[in-house]
Amino acid sequence: MALSPALGLPARPVNGARRGPAPTSPAPRIPGGEPVLAARFAVPATPETFVRRPRLADRLTEGLRTPLVLVNGPAGAGKTLLVADWLTTGPPPGSAVWLTVEREDNAPGVFWAYLLEAARHHGVVLPDDIGRPSRADEVDHSLLARLAAHLSLLPEPVVLVLDEFEHVSCGEVADGLQFLLAHAGSGLRLVLISRTEPLLPIHRYRASGGVTEVRAADLAFRPEEAAALLRRHGLDLPAESSRSLTERTGGWAAGLRLSALAAQGAADPAAHLEEFEPGRSTVADFLLAEVLDTQPAETQDLLLRTSVLERIHPELADALTGRTDGARILAALARANAFVEPVGHSWYRCHPLFAEVLRVHLAARSPGLERELHRGAARWLAGAGRLTDALPHAAAAGDWAFAAQQVVDHLAIGRLFTGRDAERLDALFAGMAPDVRGPAPELLRAARDLAHHDVDSGFEHLRHAEALLARQPGEDDSAALLTAAQLRVLAGRLLGSAALARAAAEQAERWEERVPPELLAEHPELPALRLNDLGSVLLWEGSLAAAGAASTAAARTADGATTAGPRQEALARLALIDLLDGRPGRSEARLRKAAAEAERAGLPPVSRTGVGRLVQAALAVDRGDLSAARAAVDRAAGSTGVCPDPAVAAGLAIVRARILLAGGHARAAVDALGPLAEGGPARAGAPPRWVTEGAALVLSAAHLADGDPAAALEVLERGGADSPECAVAAARAHLAAGDHRSALRVLEPIPDHDGHGPAVTVRVLLARSQVAAALGDEVGALRLLARALTAARPEQVRRPFREAGPWLRRLIRTRPALVDSHGWLPADLLPGLPATGGRDAAPPDPVEPLSGRELDVLEQAAHMLSTDEIAAELFLSVNTVKTHLKSINRKLAVSGRSRAVRRARELRLI
Repeated sequence: MALSPALGLPARPVNGARRGPAPTSPAPRIPGGEPVLAARFAVPATPETFVRRPRLADRLTEGLRTPLVLVNGPAGAGKTLLVADWLTTGPPPGSAVWLTVEREDNAPGVFWAYLLEAARHHGVVLPDDIGRPSRADEVDHSLLARLAAHLSLLPEPVVLVLDEFEHVSCGEVADGLQFLLAHAGSGLRLVLISRTEPLLPIHRYRASGGVTEVRAADLAFRPEEAAALLRRHGLDLPAESSRSLTERTGGWAAGLRLSALAAQGAADPAAHLEEFEPGRSTVADFLLAEVLDTQPAETQDLLLRTSVLERIHPELADALTGRTDGARILAALARANAFVEPVGHSWYRCHPLFAEVLRVHLAARSPGLERELHRGAARWLAGAGRLTDALPHAAAAGDWAFAAQQVVDHLAIGRLFTGRDAERLDALFAGMAPDVRGPAPELLRAARDLAHHDVDSGFEHLRHAEALLARQPGEDDSAALLTAAQLRVLAGRLLGSAALARAAAEQAERWEERVPPELLAEHPELPALRLNDLGSVLLWEGSLAAAGAASTAAARTADGATTAGPRQEALARLALIDLLDGRPGRSEARLRKAAAEAERAGLPPVSRTGVGRLVQAALAVDRGDLSAARAAVDRAAGSTGVCPDPAVAAGLAIVRARILLAGGHARAAVDALGPLAEGGPARAGAPPRWVTEGAALVLSAAHLADGDPAAALEVLERGGADSPECAVAAARAHLAAGDHRSALRVLEPIPDHDGHGPAVTVRVLLARSQVAAALGDEVGALRLLARALTAARPEQVRRPFREAGPWLRRLIRTRPALVDSHGWLPADLLPGLPATGGRDAAPPDPVEPLSGRELDVLEQAAHMLSTDEIAAELFLSVNTVKTHLKSINRKLAVSGRSRAVRRARELRLI
C-alpha cells in the first residue's frame, strides 16, 4: 500500500477509474524481469484534517488548458495531496493516470514500461501494437511515436500525473516526455509534481504560454487557510495566533501540521504555539532528515553557517565558509527547492523555519561559532555599505564598539530620530552594555537619551564623547565631530537655548566641509533635522523671521523617507509663523501642504508633529469650531512624533485657554495659563514675546468677560505688551471702562500698514470703528468697517468679527448693504439680511443632499485630517473615505477637498 508523503496515509484510486488487470492475469514485468509495483499507481488518500483550497484547485483545473502543469515546491509543501484531492474530488474529463516516480526510473526502458502500465491500470485502453520496452537502458523511439499518435486521436485528453518527478535526472527520459507532449496534442495533459526544477525546458513552455505553474509561494497557506487547518486539528485559536504561526512557518504545510499536532495535547494551545521551539521538535526532525541530511557535506556546512543571516549573498556565504563555492551551492539549492529561494540581485533567503532549525543544530554541533559568524557577517555587510543589515549582526556578536563606530562613521546618527529604522535602531542599541567605552558608544548613548527627551543624561554623554575626542584624537574625527555638533543642536532645542543651537549648527556646517560629499549625499536627514531643530528653537527665542528661514530651508531638503518627518514639521511650523503674523489663509494652505507631505510619506497619524495639531486647533478656534479645536489639542497631546518643544507646549496652553474662554469659562481659561503666568517652562528660560503677549491677550479677555476692565488693562501694562493686538485689547478695556478718548489714544500710533497680516489689520480697523461708533461718528465707523471687511475678505478672517461684540451688530443694522457681498461672515451677523443676487450671492444648493456619513467625512476633512486619519476616526477603510470625498465633490459641484469644505461652510452644512 502506497503512503502519501510525510503523512503516512493509505492511497486510493482516482474516482471513476476502472480497475487494473484482473487477479487471474499474469503479473506484468518491467525489462529485466522484475514485477511491476502497482502501488506506485495509487493516488494518495487525503486525511480528515486535509484543508481543500479552492484557489489552488481552480488553478489546476484552469491549467488543463495548457499542455503542461508544474506543481513545484519544497518538501512538505502539500504538493502531492493538493493534486490527489483535485483528481479524486473533481476528476477532469477523460482518464487520469497517476505514477509515483522513483530513482530506478532513470533507466528509460523502466520509466516507459511503468508509464504504460500505469495508463492501463487507470483504464486507458492502449493498442497492442504500441508494444513494450524490451531493455531497461533504452526505449525504441517508434514506441513513443505510436503512443503519441494514439493519444492525439482521443476525444478527451489523458491527464498524466507524475509525482516526485525530482527523481528524474536522465536527459533521455525528459526528452522522451517532451516528444510525447509535443506530438500527442490535445490528447495529453502532463502534470509534474516536483521538489526541483524538471529537466524539461520550462522557459520555452512559459514563453509560448504552454505551462501553468503552481509554485511554493502559491502553496504557502494563507492565515485564514492556516486557521481552517488548525480547526481541523481541534484547535480553535484567536486570529492573531493563527496569523503569527503562519508568519513563523512561512505558510509551510508540514510545519503548520506538525505544530498543530504538538499543540493538541497542551492545556493552552495558543500559548504552546507561541512558545513552541521548532528547532527541538518533530519539525526539526523532518527538515533535518528530508533536507539537510540529503545534502553534500559542503552544502550542509554552508546552510549551517549562513543560518544566522536573514538574506544570503554568495560572496557573504564565501566569507563565512572560507570557500568560493557559495554561488554554485545557493543556485543549486534554489533549483532543488531545498528551502532556499532567490530574492533578486544575487541574494537568497532561507525559509525562516528551516533557518531556525539550522541555528539550533549549529549551536549543538559547534558551540560558540554562531557569535563569530555574526561578527564576520557584520564586517562583510558594513564593508558592502549595508549598514542597516550589519548592525543587528554586530549586536548579536556583542561587538558594540564596532556597531557604534559604524553608525558614527557612516553619519547614520539621524536614523535614530527619523525614518523607518528609528524604532529598530533605538531598540537595538538599548542592549549596549554600559561598560562599552569610547567616543562612538557615548555618542550613541547621547542620541538615544535625546531621542527619549532625557536631556540631562543625553547632554552628559555628549560632553563625555566630546572630551574623549579632544583627549584621544583619531586620524579623521570629522564624522564624530559632525555627529556631536548635530546632537548639540537638538540639545539646544530641548533646552530652549537658541545660542547653543546656533553655535552647534555653525560647527556642524564647518565639519560638513571635511566629510566626503558622497557620504553627505546619502544622509539628507542630517541637514533636515538640524534646520528643523534650529527653526524650533529660534521660534522659541521669538526670532520669527530667522525661524521661518530655517524652517523653509528644512522643508526644501531632499525628499525621502528619512526627511519626511522633519520636512512635515518644518512646513507645519511655517503655518504657525503665518498664523502668528496674522495670515490665517496662508497658514491653512501651508498646513494642508504639511498634511499632504505626511500622507504622501506614509507617516502614521500618531507619529506626526504636534506643531501641525497646534495650528489646526488655533484655526478651528478662529472659525468658532470648538469641538474641532479640542480634538486637535487632544491629538497633539497624543502625538509621539514631536519632542517636548517649549514653543508647542506654550502654544497649546494658549489655545486651550482660548477654547475655554470661547466656551464661556473665563476662570478656567486663566487657570489653563498657569505655567505661562509663572514665566514658561522652567528649563526653557523666559518665553518669547509672542507667547507672553498671547497669554496676556487671553488673560485680558478673561478679565473683560468677568466685567473687570481695570484688571484687563493691568495685565497688558504689566507685561509691557506693545503689539497692535495688545493695543486693540487695551482699547477694548478702555471702552469697557467708558474711557473712549483713552481708547482712541491707544490706537492712534498704530500705522495703517505695519507689515502684519490681514488678521492684525482687521482687528485694528474694527477697534477703530468701535471707538468711532462710541464717539458718535457713525460715518467714520462705517467707513472703517468697510475697510475691515475688504481686508478680511481674501482670507475670510472671521474671528475678529465674531469677537467684536454687540456694537458691531448694531452698526451693521444701520447699513445692511455693507455686508451683502460677505456671506463668509459669522452667521449671527447675517440673519435677516437681503441677498444681493450678485457675484457673491449665496451659493446654490447641492446637486443632491449629502448623506449622513458624507457629512461625517466632511466634518473631519474640515478639521484638516488626512485621509488615513479620517478613516481611523470614523472606523472606515481608506478607500471608502476616498469614495465619500469624490461623492461630496460631485454633489457640491467642486473639485478638491478645501473647496468642498469652503462650499459646505457657505451652505451652513458644517
